[in-house]
Amino acid sequence: MSKETFQEKLIVFTAPSGAGKTTIVRHLIKQYDFLGFSVSATNRKMREGEEEGKDYYFLSTEEFKEKIHQQEFVEWEEVYSGQYYGTLKSEIERLWSLKKYIIFDIEVNGASSIKEKFGDNAHVVFVKPPSLEILIQRLKNRKTETEASLKKRIRRVKRELSFENSFDYILVNDVLDTTLKEAEVLTESFFFGKLI
Repeated sequence: MSKETFQEKLIVFTAPSGAGKTTIVRHLIKQYDFLGFSVSATNRKMREGEEEGKDYYFLSTEEFKEKIHQQEFVEWEEVYSGQYYGTLKSEIERLWSLKKYIIFDIEVNGASSIKEKFGDNAHVVFVKPPSLEILIQRLKNRKTETEASLKKRIRRVKRELSFENSFDYILVNDVLDTTLKEAEVLTESFFFGKLI
């Protein structure tokens, strides 16, 4: 890709937890070498198997709050009480300096902020589960939640589903192979002007 044709654009996949956005984003990253994944920052503890700078930038609560104060985030949110997530301006600059189109896997409030900031240079795709019941079952099947944290997550999921018409495109994740193909078409269309 020549320097002249590169535009600073980004695509965002957003969804309630368990809808499948991470699976879609991982597929697209494997499929297209022109994409650079925007690694979010968080103050939560690193989980087993996670890597600094690959899964997240792990910050202390004090470091995260200082970066908020210094306006180093494009977007950030206290997703759960005391648990922060956000996108560092330096991460976007890093990826664009590598001439990468940026792909995001973030929650709905962050996606709204990205769209507001970047306008037509950002394409936000809302990944929707086939139904609320299926989504709740997917969350239960993960077996990563306590009963209390699952209830909290389900309350949040219900609120996030109400955002579906706020974004550029709704992608229903029912049959995964079909969803992945549709995500490929969306990505190529946005970055290279192929109409769908």
